[in-house]
Amino acid sequence: MSLAGKRVLVVGGGSGIGFAVAEAAKADGAAVTIASTSAERIAAAAGRLNAEGAAIDVTDEASVAAFFAGSGGFDHIVTTAGDWGGPRRGPLADVDLKAAEGVFKVRFWGAVALAKHGAAVLPPGGSITLTDGMIAQRPTKGSTISTAMAGAVEHLTKGLAVELAPVRVNCVCPGLINTSVWDSIPADQRAARIATMTQRQLIPRIGEPAECAEAYLYLMRGGYTTGQVLYVEGGSSLGS
Repeated sequence: MSLAGKRVLVVGGGSGIGFAVAEAAKADGAAVTIASTSAERIAAAAGRLNAEGAAIDVTDEASVAAFFAGSGGFDHIVTTAGDWGGPRRGPLADVDLKAAEGVFKVRFWGAVALAKHGAAVLPPGGSITLTDGMIAQRPTKGSTISTAMAGAVEHLTKGLAVELAPVRVNCVCPGLINTSVWDSIPADQRAARIATMTQRQLIPRIGEPAECAEAYLYLMRGGYTTGQVLYVEGGSSLGS
């Protein structure tokens, strides 16, 4: 099944995995709109893709509702928006619980807002694809809040699949992917850090955004799949 002639919205499409999803969907014939809170980033990315760009703040329900009210409809909606917005790691005893609420704002509540208002402009068999992360499956000390948020996205996927049928709802769970998030590590340390983090994976390397994008394309095209989570993680969940 091809995406030719389909309208695809990628929220978080200005960079990283989202940009790779938008690029792959466009290569498959889709009319792509990419969106994020940063109008400047979206304009630059849309220019590189020759795609439509839109500014949406998924933490503001009114912004999401207004966008979809004037959108003219989509066939598929993908969100890879990944801003954390709160304390991502730290001992539970030190967590500021009010600040920790921010961890849920984009990936969880933003996904809820997109589903609530986006479902109304999708056809039967259209799809919504969410994104979480492997911290849901492999918690570490200090990751309690992040693990809970990522796990909540997976359960949200199942609930929405039932609630919104026949619109399909799925989720992609990426492992270590080579995006700009790694730029925060000095270049002379980056390769060694990645090698250490991936050495026990069954596929002992970092993944590329284009590889991860294939999971999203399948979930858009796979008309008999809903309520599922696809793991793109190099076998890290099975490594020692």
